[in-house]
Parts: sequence; structure tokens; C-alpha cells
Amino acid sequence: MTLRAATFAFISSLAISLAVLPVHAQKKKSIAEEVAADSTAFFNGFAVSADLVGIVQYAVSDYGQFEGALRLNLLDKYFPTVEIGVGRANSEDDITRVIYKTTAPYFRIGCDYNLAKDKHDIYRILGGLRYAFTSFKFDVSRPGLVDAKFGGEVPYGAEGVSCNFHWVEAVLGVDAKLWGPIHLGWFARYRKRLSHSNLDIGNEWYVPGFGETGSSIIGATFNLTIDI
Repeated sequence: MTLRAATFAFISSLAISLAVLPVHAQKKKSIAEEVAADSTAFFNGFAVSADLVGIVQYAVSDYGQFEGALRLNLLDKYFPTVEIGVGRANSEDDITRVIYKTTAPYFRIGCDYNLAKDKHDIYRILGGLRYAFTSFKFDVSRPGLVDAKFGGEVPYGAEGVSCNFHWVEAVLGVDAKLWGPIHLGWFARYRKRLSHSNLDIGNEWYVPGFGETGSSIIGATFNLTIDI
């Protein structure tokens, strides 16, 4: 190769490099900006919340619960959650006249995932699972039954009946930023019993945190949440 040809080849290569370099640099810059715009800290704070449904339920019916929760925010995607509450019931059946009373704590632990396309939006669509547990005692009684053969009344009831109850919940809900650190949201909950104590007196009518055992497959909570 002659000196002239070599010089031409060098100049051509340099010109091509100078033409391509800005495009490549711009492409790398765009990718870096996109990653930076979408990045967030692994631990992005936590929030505390209170359920309003249980309070209203207790005010207008024979049972309800007072429940609070602590929720961590990881990457705006994952939300490990602990829910703690106290369930209460004081009910008398109008037909059977059976009286049922209990007051006890319950616990749930699980994690939600943000299903929204924009994970960093102020609106979240959350789906998740919970494991739940309660250990409680209840009293059950009713007016004595009349003995048709011998006469008199046969008492019926028991006090301080101990019971353990385990269940899981699949939850789906929304969470929206209302103002500043304040959020409002709701969860629909599908409950499935895992295990419970076998009782000689019969099944428990109400379980703290679970609700009526005969009709509480579906439930809901409405949460007032504050970011910390």
C-alpha cells in the first residue's frame, strides 16, 4: 500500500469514527437516563394504616374488629405487610337464642405486589397473599332446654372454650395517594381455612379476624394509610 493510500484509509476511518461516536454516545446517554429515571431505592419507606370497615361493622352489628397494619415499600413493587387486630363478638341469635361472646387478637403476615404498569405512580393496584392466625376463647350459652320426660330445665353452654384457627387470604385491591403522605385504599379478601380446633361443643360461630365461619369466604377492608 502506498503512503497516499494509507493516508486516505486512515482519514476515512477517522471520519467514520467521528460520525458514529456521537450517535453511540447519545444512545448510551439515553439508556443511562432511562435507567436513572426508572430507578428507586431498594427500601423506599414504610406506612401504617387502619381499617375502617371493621370499626363501622362493630358499630352497626354484633361483631367487628379494630385492625392496624405496617407495610414496607421495596422498590415500589413489593410490600411486605403485617396486620394486627382485635376481633370482638357479642351476639344473640333471634331464633335459637344462643349467645356467643369472644374478644381476642389476631395476626396476618404476607406480601403484596404492585400490578400497575407504572410502579412509581401515586395509584397502585396490589395483589398478594396472607397467612393468618388467632388463638382465642369464647363463651356460648342459651336458656335451659325443657326436659320433656322428667321436667325442669337442662342447662346448655360453656365458658372459656379455647380454640386455634389458621387460614390464608388472597387479596386484591387499590391504593391511591389522597394528599401528602395520606392514602386511601381497599382490599377484597378471599379467605380459606387451613385448620382449627375440633371442639366437643361444636364449631366456633365467629373467629377474630376471619368473621363468621359459615359465611366469611369473601371479605373486604378499607384502609386509611399514612406514609412514614
